[in-house]
Amino acid sequence: MNFIDSLNDALSKVQDPELHRSITELGMVEELTEVKGDVSIKVLLTISGCPMQDRLRGDITTALKNVEGVKSVELAFGVMSQEQRDYVKKVVRGGREKTITFAQPESLTRVIGIASGKGGVGKSSVTANLGVAFAKKGLRVGILDADVYGHSIPRLMGLMGQRPTAIDQLFIPLESFGVKVVSMEMFKPERSDPVAYRGPLLHRVLEQLLSDAHWGDLDVLLIDLPPGTGDLAISLGQLIPNSEIVVVTTPQIAAAEVAERAGRIAHQIHQRVIGVIENMSEYGCPTCGEKIALFGSGGGEETSRRLSALVGIDVPLLGKIAFNPELRTGGDDGVPLVQAAPDSDSAQSILAIAEILVKRSKSLVGVRLGISPESN
Repeated sequence: MNFIDSLNDALSKVQDPELHRSITELGMVEELTEVKGDVSIKVLLTISGCPMQDRLRGDITTALKNVEGVKSVELAFGVMSQEQRDYVKKVVRGGREKTITFAQPESLTRVIGIASGKGGVGKSSVTANLGVAFAKKGLRVGILDADVYGHSIPRLMGLMGQRPTAIDQLFIPLESFGVKVVSMEMFKPERSDPVAYRGPLLHRVLEQLLSDAHWGDLDVLLIDLPPGTGDLAISLGQLIPNSEIVVVTTPQIAAAEVAERAGRIAHQIHQRVIGVIENMSEYGCPTCGEKIALFGSGGGEETSRRLSALVGIDVPLLGKIAFNPELRTGGDDGVPLVQAAPDSDSAQSILAIAEILVKRSKSLVGVRLGISPESN
């Protein structure tokens, strides 16, 4: 191996911090020369003003200086042409045209929609905390904030005001607490702008957020659905037929009927309803220790019973999350409870629910086994 080959080998181990692919594989190295140990290199960025430029500078310089014989490194940046960006998109998408990878038969990503019959039950807080809980267990996790009218995931995940890097129609999800995050809010000119979209356009928005994002390899994708039984709940079932649904409710018995509707629409479009989470459950008084059922009791069990009767199989109550002011505080501060106070009762409940979902028994129904029939 000659000296230039050694330099190229070192560069092949440097990854783009956002695309997580080798800079040589992506065609980012335009020029590489060496004279008596003095190395000059020109690297092409996917976009002008790439936010990861300083990180790349450090990684590339370190990699080259670790090659024996290198005395100095002179690094210059340029910007890719449209043709070069098209090549990057092709590499990232594995040679495919734009598609929803999670809908493909070979996809190993579990897509779980978090649904509720009405707003105000803490569905988005549950989604954010479940995402961080999965990441803490070593899973590769994404959250898609599909609640286009009340998109609160960016605030809950500490990503307010941040926008993803875009390469034409391909964009890189932001990351927080080990979770990749995409939200409609990230693409609005102003956060206060309302989203006044009707059914067909909402379907298209969800399709774009799923297909245009470079999610990479995920173990779990959580989708925070709008409350109720509207267009987006139906669109998810159409776009990702293998998606599953978890219904969030409150302890109030009267809430069970409303929560059941979210599971009913999922069942009608042939999605699997895999469980119920009761949020804002009874909690211990901080002074006397007595249990306080601020929002009543029994709603989770009743929702589970109703949905089990509806779908004909057990839809378990996955767990109860005790009412905890810190859950709200964490949302305001952008630090989910399982990160901010992992030892609290509520956080432990969320972590236990995540464990149940991770360990859920796998069925071979509908799974392609890749076994060819024997010829006669």
